[in-house]
Amino acid sequence: MTHWLTTRFCIDLTQPRIMGIVNVTPDSFSDGGRFANAEAAIAHCEQLCEQGADILDIGGESTRPGARQPSPEEERERVMPVLRHALRLGVAVSLDTRRAALMREALALGVDIVNDVSALGGEASEQVIAAHPRAGVCLMHMRGQPESMQQAPVYGDVQSEVAQYLATRAARLQLLDVAAERIVIDPGIGFGKTLAHNIELHRCIPQLCELGFPVLVGWSRKSALGTITGRAVHQRLVASVAAALAAAQRGARVLRVHDVAATADALKTWQALEADRSTLATH
Repeated sequence: MTHWLTTRFCIDLTQPRIMGIVNVTPDSFSDGGRFANAEAAIAHCEQLCEQGADILDIGGESTRPGARQPSPEEERERVMPVLRHALRLGVAVSLDTRRAALMREALALGVDIVNDVSALGGEASEQVIAAHPRAGVCLMHMRGQPESMQQAPVYGDVQSEVAQYLATRAARLQLLDVAAERIVIDPGIGFGKTLAHNIELHRCIPQLCELGFPVLVGWSRKSALGTITGRAVHQRLVASVAAALAAAQRGARVLRVHDVAATADALKTWQALEADRSTLATH
């Protein structure tokens, strides 16, 4: 799949695209509270666009392990002012939520993508997406719920189980006449997985691509990188960029990151170094 069809944009996926994270929450694992009010979150959206974000992913619920789920009204009040402003910035806008009512309101506003960590598992979520003929959707795999997902997760074969889950969720959407071009899948690094599970899913990105949908990967600042490097969450820039680049090399088309500028520089460098001679001759 060489493109991602969204409400306002047909996103070219012939090269990896950067999805910049905007957490409008007081308790996200890496930047909780920094952008918890609309003014700070809006300024952050503008900064990420300047740094090279292709997509802004705006969320009002922290899904870190053990996080408290906000009320529907609390989540709505966090994200709606930010979404309204982001829609004027000239890039694709994604809403990160599990709630169908909020999806419906945001899509009516013109939001391009719904990014759901529960893969539209909530009641009525599939119908909301099906009712919008161009809206993009990202289906993510999560074992359990954020409150308990990291309590000794166990798989028989993590690769086949995650692939089967994502294929099934995508197939359900297609039965509702949601075009394949609208669907992206995410193996859910860190969502109900051990370090070994995360590494195995990273290695099988090419096999996930064979399901026929672009793959989104989000390693950014996650605890698995802390386990690998021994670094605290705010010291994981290098690890995060390295993981994003490794995911792109394996075929990931969308990289969900906090550190947009560093990731953009890494991608530009990698692409220049890997370009064939005919491409270099035109520059």
